[in-house]
Amino acid sequence: MNMLDQLWTLIQYLFLGIFQGFTEPIPISSSGHLIMVKDLFNIIGQGLTFEVLVNFGSLLAVFIVYRNDLARLIVSGFGFLFQKKRDDATTRDFRFIIYLIIGTIPAGVIGVLYGDAIEGTFGESASMVGITLIVTGIALWIIRNLRGSRGDGDMTIKDALIIGLAQSVALIPGISRSGATVVAAMLLGLKQTTALRFSFLLYVPVSLGTVILKGEAIMNTPSNLYIPYVLAFLGSIVASYFALKWFINVMKNNNLKYFAFYCFIVGALAILFL
Repeated sequence: MNMLDQLWTLIQYLFLGIFQGFTEPIPISSSGHLIMVKDLFNIIGQGLTFEVLVNFGSLLAVFIVYRNDLARLIVSGFGFLFQKKRDDATTRDFRFIIYLIIGTIPAGVIGVLYGDAIEGTFGESASMVGITLIVTGIALWIIRNLRGSRGDGDMTIKDALIIGLAQSVALIPGISRSGATVVAAMLLGLKQTTALRFSFLLYVPVSLGTVILKGEAIMNTPSNLYIPYVLAFLGSIVASYFALKWFINVMKNNNLKYFAFYCFIVGALAILFL
């Protein structure tokens, strides 16, 4: 491989890392966009190991943004389990942890049982991604003006299960994971801050589990891909961090309609031209 080919490989991996990292937190489906980009530019797929790696970069960005919430939940969790005195805040946080565990189950079970079938049915068609993007846009449009009133302490097991089921629907490329979970949470009457917090903390166990299961494959990455993978990984972290901060700001300013418009336009273009 000559120097120009090596440079192009680095640029391609960095671009895909930044692209997937930026689209992961916002409600437009990173997996769906990656399929369209590969189809549009005739980019050969990097495989599951690459996707797991850049998703791990997105996970680290979630850790950074929600570091205070994660630290508080960890302290409260241990406090609830090992301290005799349990105040309201500690109990509320412990319940939130339980709800996160419950919310993880549907996507985990469905992913293990039907993940390959879903990928085989929806994973290669850019036009199918266009259809599911439009579905995502419709869901975002429905909740664009909702203002929930229920906070962290008002969540129930039923809420966690419904949001978890919504996350499992996002196994279909084009259905945004963050979009599906936030939409479900908002329809259940949760506040925007609670909906966002639960959505992105729900991403943590799923992503960690995937990294653990695929960790050996990542460690066995060919040596010629070390630098491209590192660039993609770093690009994913940075892009995911700024995208997540942006999405939180969009929610605060009640501008979800713009994501809906985007999904409608890109979904229609994918159906017509890809």
